[in-house]
Amino acid sequence: MTVHIHNDEIRDAVLDEAHIGHITGAFGTILQHDTGPRRKWRHRLQTLFAILGPGLIVMVGDNDAGAFGTYTQAGQNYGTSLLWTLVLLVPVLYVNQEMVLRLGAVTGVGHARLIFARFGKFWGSFSVIDLFLLNALTIVTEFIGISLALDYLGVSKVIGVTLSALLVMAAASTGNFRRFERFSMTLVFGSLVLVPIFLMLHPPFGQIAHDLMVPQLPHGGKLSDVMLLIIGIVGTTIAPWQLFFQQSYVIDKRITPRFMRYERADLWLGIVLVVIGAVAMIAFSAAAFNGRAGFGNFTDARGVAVGLEAAAGHTAGILFAVGLIDASLIGAAAVSLATAYAIGDVFSVRHSLHRGVAAAKGFYAVYCGLIVVSAALVLTPGVPLGLLTNAVQTLAGVLLPSATVFLLLLCNDRDVLGPWVNTRAANLFTGGVIAVLVILSVILTSSVLFPAQTDTKAILAIMIGGGVLALFAALASGILKSRREAVRRVDAWDRELEMWRMPPLSHLRPMKLSKSSKVWMLVLRAYLILAGGLVLTKIVTLAF
Repeated sequence: MTVHIHNDEIRDAVLDEAHIGHITGAFGTILQHDTGPRRKWRHRLQTLFAILGPGLIVMVGDNDAGAFGTYTQAGQNYGTSLLWTLVLLVPVLYVNQEMVLRLGAVTGVGHARLIFARFGKFWGSFSVIDLFLLNALTIVTEFIGISLALDYLGVSKVIGVTLSALLVMAAASTGNFRRFERFSMTLVFGSLVLVPIFLMLHPPFGQIAHDLMVPQLPHGGKLSDVMLLIIGIVGTTIAPWQLFFQQSYVIDKRITPRFMRYERADLWLGIVLVVIGAVAMIAFSAAAFNGRAGFGNFTDARGVAVGLEAAAGHTAGILFAVGLIDASLIGAAAVSLATAYAIGDVFSVRHSLHRGVAAAKGFYAVYCGLIVVSAALVLTPGVPLGLLTNAVQTLAGVLLPSATVFLLLLCNDRDVLGPWVNTRAANLFTGGVIAVLVILSVILTSSVLFPAQTDTKAILAIMIGGGVLALFAALASGILKSRREAVRRVDAWDRELEMWRMPPLSHLRPMKLSKSSKVWMLVLRAYLILAGGLVLTKIVTLAF
């Protein structure tokens, strides 16, 4: 059944009226009532340029300071042997982020608010607390990255970190969405500084191609440390903050289902850039340290810059430091925004970049508060900077299954998405992703508790056992059950599909979870708390 939502009803569905109006992107404008077809390539390109932003920013923002530390650690310690993890994560990146951009465009409601409205305060509180704590730590790592780069460049850390914090706060606080997006897109293009470093080091293309396509574990590495790093790669490539950021940013940019195809193209462009950056970092770190004393002895990003200078000259080290500052700035802005958007959702306060500070005090208080506290913490002597950076990425990998479960259930809620609900193929794939993420954390837990017993056979046993349990969980949740109601396919593009929007939340039927679903969700939550605690134990052990 097709539902047409009038402007008054849309205003009831959203929390901030600033989310309704013209699309004013970095590279173009689309008027609110511009509903004409795009038949010519020129018009389609103009529309794409106006839509560009959410996908590029969320993906390139993911190659932040934590990514610099994690990917270069993989290259310095294990060469290019872990490149294959990036290829496996590409479809995961797309499916996860496509689901949230669909939720944002169709519902006009942020991720945090949807979880509270559909699952209740109990589960909503878990989700937002996870996000707030992990995001706060992540923002600290962004300023850690800036401080390490400044140290290499010989610039005062106090002055550099302070100016960086002021720049990130000023960019978002003008009350002009387009200004912020142009600032962010400048940083997106700045991330390409990693490509010249790659070319300077001349890494072996044949070996890179092989390691991208052939999964393997590096020889000679301690299994628990390798698994810790793999989960760190997963956590830095696919982080929970991305889900909250992109859904809210799509809403704040005023993108509707009419532009879904353009937003998917934007997402793919972002994925291409993030993979180019990740491959470059692993490859040039491997080439720089291969055969040198530093191979296998990662310290932090500053140590990588020194190694690049020794291998390819001072220019390579400078470019790496500049790239690290660029990545940290966009990461700090995006993660802080994700948190401010979520808090605005939960407490029903105005939360839009279209509003100035005076019109959205709570929103900007959260955004700027996180940045100020994080920058101050980094300037405090004695903080283990490099170690904290890697710890945050690993924790993100451990907590990601919980966030993905909520995402999967929301994308199967017909009251929320109507004809835009997931296909069965998307459900099967996402369910498999959740299973793999949980299995990875089980392997990590086992390697921490029983390092001597966690060999190849034990890993295979965990994988097989985890796969069986995942199948039972999927059957219990009803995700694999056939649908009795006919639902329009989202690839059958037409005018009615473009106009379908979620009714106001107050008009929706209450969501009912089966007892079996509640049980396995509680089990998952309890396990992830345990796994997160063990990761912290591992990190503290490494620190001392």
